[in-house]
Amino acid sequence: MPAITLKRTTSNNPDFKILTTELDADLRLRNGEMMDIYDQHNVIEQIDTVIIAYVDDAPAGCGCFKPYDEEAVEIKRMFVRPEARGNRISTLVLTELEAWAKELGFTATVLETASKQVEAQSVYQKSGYERVANYGPYVDLPYSLCYKKQL
Repeated sequence: MPAITLKRTTSNNPDFKILTTELDADLRLRNGEMMDIYDQHNVIEQIDTVIIAYVDDAPAGCGCFKPYDEEAVEIKRMFVRPEARGNRISTLVLTELEAWAKELGFTATVLETASKQVEAQSVYQKSGYERVANYGPYVDLPYSLCYKKQL
């Protein structure tokens, strides 16, 4: 098993910018023209709650969250590089994001993923997330699946 470390950082981190650029390319490859609609929801403004996973000191995965309402945060930009998959990195990042949100006083997390992201759906379901009605900008998007978890 490789050495995996997690780092709390911000969206200004150069490794996060590289990883999210790779995420956007991966989503475009998987989802094609559907991303013309979804890209607008993936814009990251300044976020101070970013986790980067490193494998043997190389950036391998990431995720972040932003406030959704007074009680919940929204998990965003979850990604693991293809060569690093299979090492539970997404679960480690997600668990750390949840712990950080809880430290900040939030009691729940919400997130959205596309119906074609079957690996992501599996991670979220195994991590205790339950399907909920599509929220906010995803209400009328047929390929969106929304989830929630109480912390």
